[in-house]
Amino acid sequence: MRNHIKNFIYLIALLSFSLAKAGSYEDFFTAIKRDNPAAITALLTRGFDPNTPSPEGLDGLYLALRDSSLKAAQALVDWPKTRVETRTPKDESPLMLAALKGHTDLVKKLIERNADVNKTGWTPLHYAATNGHLAIIELLLENHAYIDAESPNGTTPLMMAAHYGSPEGVKLLLEAGADPGLKNQLGLTAIDFAQSANRRDAAELIAGFVRRGQPKGKW
Repeated sequence: MRNHIKNFIYLIALLSFSLAKAGSYEDFFTAIKRDNPAAITALLTRGFDPNTPSPEGLDGLYLALRDSSLKAAQALVDWPKTRVETRTPKDESPLMLAALKGHTDLVKKLIERNADVNKTGWTPLHYAATNGHLAIIELLLENHAYIDAESPNGTTPLMMAAHYGSPEGVKLLLEAGADPGLKNQLGLTAIDFAQSANRRDAAELIAGFVRRGQPKGKW
């Protein structure tokens, strides 16, 4: 009889623990969605793993950045057990998303936490250049981002800036040493990218930079 009672108590305790864990799981992702850093910190303090994947298979930090829950993202970045160098099934990292969305302070913190500035494939610099976030482009370059990084199809940050970004971003990359003569796997240069998007200002910037770089002589 005593063994039956002990087993019953054990099962009740196990069930209570499982229900509490399930509740914490739901509470964690609800807190991210609601951008509630206090609730997140309380859960983490009680032992909830910040690296627990969501039903989508995405970490909380990535979700917070994706959904612009910036206070939640900051709480997760500040938590020492949060893994900042995680990847989605599409090989995106939290640093890439912060760079794309222009969250400079979070980019700084992620770099301080050793997020990979120079991951293979698409890089944070590609993403920053895509939306013309000058401060983040500069920050990444200051932290040794490879300026001519090639995506899986050979596209460089300068090409992304020329097609999607801003003339100021194009100018910054050129002056920092980006090579305007590189071609992607389709044989397209940064000027081709600018022209395909009817970005005349970017195309003229690149063309002028190329002309100035040619050796002077008699013609």
